[in-house]
Amino acid sequence: MVLIVITISAFFGLMIFVIPQIGKILTDLGGPDAELPALTQAMLGISGFLTSYWYIILPAIIGGTILLLRYIKTPKGKSQFHHIVLKIPGIKTIVMKVAVARFARTFSALMGAGVAVLEALNVTSRAVGNVVYEKALTDAAEEVKNGATLSSVIDKSSLFPAIVPQMLAVGEETGQTDTVLVKVADFYEEEVDVAIDGLSSIIEPVMILIMGSMVGLIAASVMGPIAGLAQNIKG
Repeated sequence: MVLIVITISAFFGLMIFVIPQIGKILTDLGGPDAELPALTQAMLGISGFLTSYWYIILPAIIGGTILLLRYIKTPKGKSQFHHIVLKIPGIKTIVMKVAVARFARTFSALMGAGVAVLEALNVTSRAVGNVVYEKALTDAAEEVKNGATLSSVIDKSSLFPAIVPQMLAVGEETGQTDTVLVKVADFYEEEVDVAIDGLSSIIEPVMILIMGSMVGLIAASVMGPIAGLAQNIKG
């Protein structure tokens, strides 16, 4: 988040404060009728738009962000957001592992404390932190209530890796569901740490690459017309 904020701030800072000064210098050197490369014209155009309408763009971005965050907090918005998150490559894997780890940890703790299966499922569904998983566990509770085993219900859901229903089946057969799920929770908590470290190691160079690309574009948009002016002077 820090890198993203820095990148966005750097973009607006360059466009609002740096590019206009560069445009003025180029105009002074080449005159108002100087033909500038397409890249330079595009950069100056974006900069001019942001400089002219910043008092509209800035409140629009802030207001849009606030409205989006408020919408996500509503039941409908939260449901849509959680469904979308589970479709984003990379993020999807982490969210699923976090939800599975929370399910296994919470459900095992409740079962170990002697809480009934149906009550444990209802409590766990609200603890996983994802509406999609909450609904899946609520539906599972209904099927368990009708006589199905939890492992067979979980096995039919694509939200849970194959190891979860398999371990649940072992726990149901041996009467040690809580002990078995603790091991599942430990495994997926470690997986989450590894996945987050991997994602962080990817995001950092990507953000640096984006910032470097912005600086490179600005440098290219400046050096192009300067080189052209130098050629005209030599001619």
